[in-house]
Amino acid sequence: MKKYFIFLIFCSLFSNSIKGQEWMRSLSVAQNLALVQDKMVLMVWEETTRYPYPVIVEDDKGRKLIVRDLFTDEYISPIIWDYFVPVIVSEDQYEDMYANLEEKRKQSYLEKFNDDSIKIMDVNGYILNASPSYDMYENISKIIQKYALHTEFINTELRNYRDKKDVYSGYYLASKYLDFAMLMEKNIRAEVIELAELYINDIHLLLDKTNTEEKPVIRQRLELLEIQKDLITDKPRPAIRKLKRMEKDGIEEANLTMYSFLFYTTNMCLDRPKEASAWKSNISSVNLKKSQKIINLNN
Repeated sequence: MKKYFIFLIFCSLFSNSIKGQEWMRSLSVAQNLALVQDKMVLMVWEETTRYPYPVIVEDDKGRKLIVRDLFTDEYISPIIWDYFVPVIVSEDQYEDMYANLEEKRKQSYLEKFNDDSIKIMDVNGYILNASPSYDMYENISKIIQKYALHTEFINTELRNYRDKKDVYSGYYLASKYLDFAMLMEKNIRAEVIELAELYINDIHLLLDKTNTEEKPVIRQRLELLEIQKDLITDKPRPAIRKLKRMEKDGIEEANLTMYSFLFYTTNMCLDRPKEASAWKSNISSVNLKKSQKIINLNN
């Protein structure tokens, strides 16, 4: 389906049948619309629109065509709207947005936030394509192919975090993003995992400011999420070492189910069915299916 619409990009350049649709000007409204439509947000800074922004599009045979200006070409706009909610953000918002990120994000993320390139964000403003772009022209066809995620799978968790940002909604969203990553093609999986990492890092910061007796449970659960990330990225040996270290320190009762799931999955990834079998009875049928997906990624 994506390939079909990418072909339309090329065809529509020579047709008057499609009219342009203006980009949104409010980030919060764009995020709300993206949540309703299960899309990602495609964001640029307002200053970027003050001069021509040439981009590349490809036809169905991979032939490339340079479009003079992304923001004034009326034929590309409806194609972008098919896959994203595009928004132009005022420079007046930059200072407040940057201040919220400066102490939480690594330098490469901040560089991406600062530059004039296209940013693909989820509905909470977390950047998916967080590596700085060094290409002379951005390729709209490739952006669609790679980043046009349909987010229905994580909609509930996105909505809950947007409504109330706390350690619980953040944890469930980070966990769901890791599950979402397992459904992705390999070329985008790592970036979806990095998106989950952003939420995990923010949960740690929120936890430092939260007064709750469940802090040890939540901190340990975040460690377990990191181990799940190791398994999704084909690192079962580091995962088993971390699990064994955690066992020595003691597993919180509320985390035993997740620990069992990870111990079983890790041993299966390492082709140790005998060691894995001791944990299988503690795992639900849903988690066994999830475990099999992880095992498949490691094979």
